[in-house]
Amino acid sequence: MSLSRRLFAASAVATVALSLSSGVWAQEDKSLQNILGKKSIALGIPTDYPPYGYMGPDFKPTGVDVAVAQLIADKLGVKAEFVPLSTPNRIPYLQSRKIDLIVSALGKNEERAKVIDFTVSYAPFFQAVFGPKDITIKSFDDLGGKTLAVTRGTIQDDALQALAPKTLKIQRFEDDNATMAAFMTQQTQFVAVGAAVAAAALQKNPKVQAEYKLLIKDSPNYIGVRKGETTLLSKVNEILRTAKQDGTIEGYSQKWLGRSMGNLPD
Repeated sequence: MSLSRRLFAASAVATVALSLSSGVWAQEDKSLQNILGKKSIALGIPTDYPPYGYMGPDFKPTGVDVAVAQLIADKLGVKAEFVPLSTPNRIPYLQSRKIDLIVSALGKNEERAKVIDFTVSYAPFFQAVFGPKDITIKSFDDLGGKTLAVTRGTIQDDALQALAPKTLKIQRFEDDNATMAAFMTQQTQFVAVGAAVAAAALQKNPKVQAEYKLLIKDSPNYIGVRKGETTLLSKVNEILRTAKQDGTIEGYSQKWLGRSMGNLPD
């Protein structure tokens, strides 16, 4: 084959590849149009992870994530189709188009950002110290001389090494269930655990008068969007930013998390 023919062939292949690529992206970027056309949106939510998503007394999903997911559907003027998710299947469900968005306590990191896009944040996700309502705790120094349960090797366990006074008596357990059980049965006065774990335990045991005391670490939640779906991403961001400004998101945070949303990052 002559040089001119080789160059022509290479150019033709490149043109076809570019056309195919452009077609794929154009098709993907019609996601918002498709959602509006079918008048429904498939939203992946948690149903066993309070206070972010769980089944309420009426056997319907409720929680921060569910409220945000419903808000998005309402603002788009379409029906919300809730799809229960587990942590491992969140991203596969999105990539395989079983859902249109992940609204399921999803944190952002570099690995996930390689395969999906993220909206602005919509809720805090925090590890914290919880304790009795009748004991005032304003700083970690106030934990001096107290007893606290924590799960061994967790983020909160590591953080307490630097934050807590040396006089805090820490009891370590092998899993969150054992940690919460120690606190609920008053083996310790305080517990350091994720907000979702604490909320679930306290919901089942309303007689335990406990509350959020101190923040250990905050890692916001984001909504997951398929790569290339820029129109849908932009629209959801618009909805979330408005909800932050008008106090809607703050209301959700206060209702289900018992604290302010704080300065959530974009």
